[in-house]
Amino acid sequence: MGFARNIFAIVALALPATLNAATYTQLSFASISGWEADNHTPALEAFARSCDSIRATGAIPVRDWDRVCALAKSGPGPARAFFEQNFTPVRISSGTRALFTGYYEPELHGSRHQTETYRYPLYRRPPEIQTGVAWNTRAEIENGALEGRGLELVWLDNRVDAFFVHVQGAARIKLDDGSIMRVGFAGRNWQRYRSVGRELIRQGVLTPDQASMQGIRVWAAANPNAAAQALQHNTSFIFFQELEIPDALGPVGALQVPLTPMRSVAVDDSRTPLGAPVWIKMNAGARSINQLMVAQDTGSAVNGAQRADIFYGSGDAAGDKAGLIRYSGEMITLIPNATAARLRGQ
Repeated sequence: MGFARNIFAIVALALPATLNAATYTQLSFASISGWEADNHTPALEAFARSCDSIRATGAIPVRDWDRVCALAKSGPGPARAFFEQNFTPVRISSGTRALFTGYYEPELHGSRHQTETYRYPLYRRPPEIQTGVAWNTRAEIENGALEGRGLELVWLDNRVDAFFVHVQGAARIKLDDGSIMRVGFAGRNWQRYRSVGRELIRQGVLTPDQASMQGIRVWAAANPNAAAQALQHNTSFIFFQELEIPDALGPVGALQVPLTPMRSVAVDDSRTPLGAPVWIKMNAGARSINQLMVAQDTGSAVNGAQRADIFYGSGDAAGDKAGLIRYSGEMITLIPNATAARLRGQ
């Protein structure tokens, strides 16, 4: 069930070409069920951390972000009042049903050197890759396309762990010398993301209830040879870089700021401006969410105006929660008042 709407206008916007197909519906804060009950302070802190990077996203004029960011950094007072006074809630729609999933930062075991135990590499980005130009597929890379180039960043001890780092986009890796290595997104091969879980359902290998991250792990452990081929169904491939991040902070997302558990989301940045606060209403029974988050990341599987991947944190406990999330609901984006005023005038 969607929110009750107090609609000022429904307009197709003349924004950048990547946003032209979306419909923006302006709402009111009073129409957002659960708004008053949320603790808005963590979202304000996450938003303020985003401010130095927001200006590079371009979906909303820089001058509009500059004003609200200056207030966010200068002691804006009560967090809820800050958002209500400086933003307008907007529902962005592109004709697809809302879908929320979860992701996390795995904690894995690895080595900077290939050994009998550590055999599955994460790679640095090859310099010849060009933005938007399809490169070698996952199968081609795993079958030797990068062999002998010295692009291996770290070696892991589990094939399925290495695959899911590509899905999550970041990891904490405990190295065999006892130190901790943080890795994050550095690029991709610009091949299409294809769901392994959906393909295993199509083949009759797994049921829909079994095709969660945990279910795929269990099946892969019991069927290692079949799993090696099945994982290559996803032609998309991610490259990584080593990052210097304090242990207390989350991984760095696409906006180049550390993510905050349950306050950071990955979005389709052709629809939702990176850095924007977003209200997430996820209909999931005991796992339901009604709270304000910030769009700080992207993902190759995150496509559509009503699509978000919620960051659940780091480690196995966070992974257990994130792997169960696949629910509908509604996402509302907060845009600066100055932007909303211009839209009402169109």
